[in-house]
Amino acid sequence: MSKDPATDPAANAVATIVLAAGQGTRMKSKLPKVLHPLAGRPMLAQLLATVDALGSEKRIVVVSPDNGAAIGGAVPGLEVAVQDPPLGTGHAVMAARENLTGFAGDVLVLFADSPLVSVETLRAMLTARHSATDPAVVVMGFRPSDTAEYARLIVDDNGNLSRIVEHRDASAAERETDLCNSGFMAIDGAILGSLLDGIGTDNAKGEYYLTEIVEIANRLGRACMVVEAGEIEAHGINSRDQLAQAEAVVQHRLRYAAMAAGVTLLDPDSVYFSHDTVLGQDVTVQPHVYFGPGVRVGDDVTINGFSHLEGCQIASGASIGPFARLRPEAEIGAGARIGNFVEVKKARIEDGAKVNHLSYIGDARVGMGANIGAGTITCNYDGFLKSFTDIGKGAFIGSNTALVAPVKIGDGAIVGAGSTVTREVAANALAVERSEQTERAGWAVSFRERKRAEKAAQKKT
Repeated sequence: MSKDPATDPAANAVATIVLAAGQGTRMKSKLPKVLHPLAGRPMLAQLLATVDALGSEKRIVVVSPDNGAAIGGAVPGLEVAVQDPPLGTGHAVMAARENLTGFAGDVLVLFADSPLVSVETLRAMLTARHSATDPAVVVMGFRPSDTAEYARLIVDDNGNLSRIVEHRDASAAERETDLCNSGFMAIDGAILGSLLDGIGTDNAKGEYYLTEIVEIANRLGRACMVVEAGEIEAHGINSRDQLAQAEAVVQHRLRYAAMAAGVTLLDPDSVYFSHDTVLGQDVTVQPHVYFGPGVRVGDDVTINGFSHLEGCQIASGASIGPFARLRPEAEIGAGARIGNFVEVKKARIEDGAKVNHLSYIGDARVGMGANIGAGTITCNYDGFLKSFTDIGKGAFIGSNTALVAPVKIGDGAIVGAGSTVTREVAANALAVERSEQTERAGWAVSFRERKRAEKAAQKKT
């Protein structure tokens, strides 16, 4: 019998085994399947975040010799077990046995390529594990719209899960049931070893199937149970189209969470979030906005359409876009304005500053209340090194100005339109760097006459 969680805290401990050794050949990719991204992070990391929210004491990821190094490099801090050679799902769990030495709690078995399971469903499985019948195994079942080739969960008249039967081995009557196997299990860790020891290889593939432990547990006199979840939670990713379907699910969840937290999305389906996007209250996001990883937005911000943001911070009351691009390490101050076709990279735009049109600001500081005219660029790269541009508080930079870094514009200074600034401009000074305007009266008339004559001569030859 399993330990009583009411009297033994160790019985509440949870270890999670995540099976990630599959080759994912249908993805047609050099990247291991479980590292393909969902909302900006590997699908494996998506699942592990759910496991962390559950409070799992141990996380063991079963990898193959071929993908282990790549997985470990992309998702650091993993405890891994290597399955070599791959001999089925039961064999994969066996590979993690040493990692569970001395562990007496519950063991969750999950699949890295099925990352949409919710923490609520996993909690329900663990709650069922400690229900009155003390089931040795709790399986997550689902009822798909098309049962296809799914294995069926066979439940007896008493509600006990008696066995899991593969579609090809099921009788006609068994195929009539629409309760299918997701593969996810919550297992009594106290007898996991005994269950694994009972698995054989007497099947067409000669592999160890984890599904056999249900019948083994029944033979040992232990009950087994099913916890049902929605079809989406069982969604497996084996191909690019299934990855796209999973991305749609994750984006729907993120959009709903944002709106529930006080964000207005004018056209939710056209906005794409990253897993770590943070938006304050009363933020308005117009259509066709993309949030890459690492974006934090304060309250009362408006992000206009067709803007692309990643790795940036935006303080309260700022306005972004339309058609703006904020790249990593862009910091936008309170009440600042970043307008259409403006790109900001590794730069701090301080409170109330304005960069309204057609400008590039990189490796720079734009002081509080400064105004950057249309077409201004900070020339931050000389082909070898990046250099810094410092624009002071209240400065005014005229349109079509090139600021050649390293350069400093003092507080309150004015730079005339069309200038190329290569030296420091003192506070409150006017700097103009352009050729003196000259004029030749009537020149345009003689120019046109000369060109018409040249064109006529060409037609004759």
